[in-house]
Amino acid sequence: MPEGHTLRRLADDLSEAFAGSRVEVSSPQGRFAEAAAQLDGGLLIGADSAGKHLFVEFAGERFVHVHLGLIGSFRIAPGPAPAPVGQVRLRLSTSSTTDGRWYADLRGATQCDLVTLDQRDAVVARLGPDPLRPDADPERAWQRISRSNRPIGDLLMDQAVIAGVGNVYRAEVLFRHRMHPLRPGRTLRRGQFRALWDDLVTLMAAGVRVNRIDTVRPEHTPEAMGRPPRRDDHGGEVYVYRRNGQPCLVCGAGVRTEVLLGRNLFWCPRCQRPFRSRALQ
Repeated sequence: MPEGHTLRRLADDLSEAFAGSRVEVSSPQGRFAEAAAQLDGGLLIGADSAGKHLFVEFAGERFVHVHLGLIGSFRIAPGPAPAPVGQVRLRLSTSSTTDGRWYADLRGATQCDLVTLDQRDAVVARLGPDPLRPDADPERAWQRISRSNRPIGDLLMDQAVIAGVGNVYRAEVLFRHRMHPLRPGRTLRRGQFRALWDDLVTLMAAGVRVNRIDTVRPEHTPEAMGRPPRRDDHGGEVYVYRRNGQPCLVCGAGVRTEVLLGRNLFWCPRCQRPFRSRALQ
């Protein structure tokens, strides 16, 4: 499933291509046809994201709410738009931008709905703070985490706690802070949480800029270590994500994995030792 940086990048790209233009809106597949007819020819104001949710705003406080799910994609390309191929739920196209013609095709999304401003706000209100949003309040996440017995590896993936973090950022930020994914949230100190949050802000913003997830520090890049670049369809240089059985880039121990609530955890058993309460020592 795309993580929050992908949706932020997509929102920025949609705004760059279509904001301020009157847009032709269609649903070649037909599932969004009624709503598309209401928007067709309307002024596209811009696009925004909150966590893994995308909102494309049209004049009149109308929003197309998109959640890509596991296989969804929203491809933006210079036009003119060709005949649609496959199950295109939503097509945006225009010839009025200063840079020429553009089109965008949405396929495979789990959600594509026309919503009001109040409905948009209700979706956002259910989400935790998003590290990519300037209005994010990390204190909201801290209040949830500091009172919870759930593992921090679970809490980081809960979109009602922190919005936009997926399996890659979860695995990598916990490794970077030497924290075992099964450590109970309530055992974190405020400073530890704030360090995690600040690192997510930095890492996810970098993901928006380069359109991939890179989490290794300069001393652990392929060039610095004299090792081959990572070969994976997710791209990016990482410490533990999908590296089960491979040697840790820091200590050499074999990276481990296990399933937590249906998703794979990845961690280094030496760098991320299980939490032991001092009260029990």
